[in-house]
Amino acid sequence: MSKEWKVICRVSDIPILGSRVVQRPGKTDVALFRNGEESVFALLDKCPHKGGPLSQGIVFGDKVACPLHNWNIELHSGCALTPDVGCAHRFSVQIDGDLVSLSMTELAAAELA
Repeated sequence: MSKEWKVICRVSDIPILGSRVVQRPGKTDVALFRNGEESVFALLDKCPHKGGPLSQGIVFGDKVACPLHNWNIELHSGCALTPDVGCAHRFSVQIDGDLVSLSMTELAAAELA
């Protein structure tokens, strides 16, 4: 299935070591993260542990620490680091120059666990 891409923001709109929230009416929001190496990642804004807002966590390296219970979630995969178990859904990201795009197909998908 081909993906249609929607421009969401500029890379520079996402703070370094921070996040930006993409709202999805009726569904859990998506969090865009930017690490210190200028890489951009997108995860469902919901920790796999207790549903905490990952967008409010601290970004370090290629991970984000959930603000509720400090679970460390890998930005590449959305998965918690051992000993914790579980994954936040990851979304595909496309960068074109300074523009960040997400797959419209993935954004429109039904709520994911």
